[in-house]
Amino acid sequence: MAQKGMITPFEPSLIRQSEQFPVISYGLSSFGYDIRLSSRDFRIFRHIPGTVVDPKNFNPENLEETKLHKDANGSYFILPAHSYGLGVAFERLEIPDNITVICIGKSTYARCGIIANVTPAEAAWRGYLTLELSNASSADCRIYANEGIVQLMFLEGKPCSVSYQARQGKYQDQPDEVTLAKV
Repeated sequence: MAQKGMITPFEPSLIRQSEQFPVISYGLSSFGYDIRLSSRDFRIFRHIPGTVVDPKNFNPENLEETKLHKDANGSYFILPAHSYGLGVAFERLEIPDNITVICIGKSTYARCGIIANVTPAEAAWRGYLTLELSNASSADCRIYANEGIVQLMFLEGKPCSVSYQARQGKYQDQPDEVTLAKV
């Protein structure tokens, strides 16, 4: 299914090395697929005195765009200690109506204190996933762009009676940039 457009671009093997340096693995794994973090958009929550983050009335000023850095190890964003950031997947997903996907954090980042929220991509959802990352450590952490960030685990069943597309889910067709909370 992935080779037929469920994941674009699709990497049929697990990639651990670029031409210049080792990378945090991405591509087809044993029981899932490791997607990459796009270099296009990464934002960090910042405190604005007197404001509260409200999922029903999200203030985009609570998110600060983050600079993409580059060095001999690759391109990366810095997620400060005890902070929370939003990025976007490099790959576009088009989930069939008999599949649901669960996104879980990669162990390489978990060992650095980075927690990826477990989020679903429901049956018949399509677009670029907005990825939610928390730095639980007391140190700033590099989050590498264009390298593996979360693993997708696929659950197959009978087509659901009302798919995400059929119920016109509010996050359908997300673009390749961070999508803010909607009601």
